[in-house]
Amino acid sequence: MTTRRNFLRGAAMGAGALAAGKASAAGPDPLITELQDWASFTGAGVDETPYGLPIRFETDVIRRNVEWLTASPISSINFTPIHALDGTITPQGCAFERHHSGAIELSKQDYRLMINGLVDKPLVFTYADLERFPRENHVYFCECAANTGMEWAGAQLNAVQYTHGMIHNMEYTGIPLRLLLQEAGAQMDDNLWVYVEGADASSNGRSIPMAKALDDVLVAFKANGEALRMEHGYPVRLVVPGWEGNMWVKWLRRIEVTDAAVESREETSKYTDVLEDGTARKWTWVMDAKSVITSPSPQMPIEHGPGPMVISGLAWSGHGQITRVDVSKDGGMTWETARLGKQGDSKALTRFYLDTQWDGKPMLLQSRAMDETGYVQPTKAQLRETRGENSVYHNNCIQTWAVNEQGVAENVEVS
Repeated sequence: MTTRRNFLRGAAMGAGALAAGKASAAGPDPLITELQDWASFTGAGVDETPYGLPIRFETDVIRRNVEWLTASPISSINFTPIHALDGTITPQGCAFERHHSGAIELSKQDYRLMINGLVDKPLVFTYADLERFPRENHVYFCECAANTGMEWAGAQLNAVQYTHGMIHNMEYTGIPLRLLLQEAGAQMDDNLWVYVEGADASSNGRSIPMAKALDDVLVAFKANGEALRMEHGYPVRLVVPGWEGNMWVKWLRRIEVTDAAVESREETSKYTDVLEDGTARKWTWVMDAKSVITSPSPQMPIEHGPGPMVISGLAWSGHGQITRVDVSKDGGMTWETARLGKQGDSKALTRFYLDTQWDGKPMLLQSRAMDETGYVQPTKAQLRETRGENSVYHNNCIQTWAVNEQGVAENVEVS
């Protein structure tokens, strides 16, 4: 077992050896012995950065798309660079996008939200109206149901950004949906449904059971303390904690209380799980417990050689808190319990770390998450036993990275 004292002792010895080797091979380090430009001249003034952007050395930390994945970027997705982030909060500028007809420009002045259907008084709210309601702040993950969907038939995409990057985790500010329903005098029977619809050309709409609508759903207008970005539904979107991202309707324009599910395109022909015999499972809304190692990974090789290292990743569950994450370095034969980072809200990302030593030999890295319900993240073989290989959505299998002697990681499967 790696104790903190042993880890620090190994780190100190490794650093000393590296420093000694460098000094004997190349002489004094010029970054220490010479006066550098950044210490010799004044830097940028406050008037040069009215809205802060990442420094030019971090220009590779960006969302990316896969051109062949969809017919057009107007109805497509890009991926969060989760390999390059730490902690749990996703900057809005890095948070993945999913559009069905492109991101639209809708101003606060032009915004309207209608509540109709089985209500005492149909209402239309302006953005200014919404700002007058009590608001709450919560951190939640949003995961596309198709996240990891390409991996059902085998190891396909050689980057964690592409295999698991259809996810982000932000602090949302908004109004509990139940307050707006109460304002309109909606019937609150658990047998009823709420149909939510977006203002974009696709009119993306989903049915939500009334019990969920009254529980934790938010009508949100801020993320990470600032206005929503256009691609995330500015000025108002729905937040449906723990449930698939397609239900988090952007540019929210209508909420209708109904006596049955509408069964729109996005909840019948799409976003259902097709089983081996061709039948489809309906209403698989919740995103089950899942995790992935983000470093090392194909985009984050080990560059320091053998010695102390930190294996890091993310875990999440739509059922609640993550209670434990185990890490395997031998493809699931043995497991070590990782250290969890600071826990946030229920149904938010959890960061995990395994402080360990690398001997320079190949590894098969895996992580396995458990949530507060006792659910344990399954292997891909276990998922296939139940669902076959026809599915696209809700793939929460254990991911494997093969790390070679050079520290380079590759997406693989183990039996």
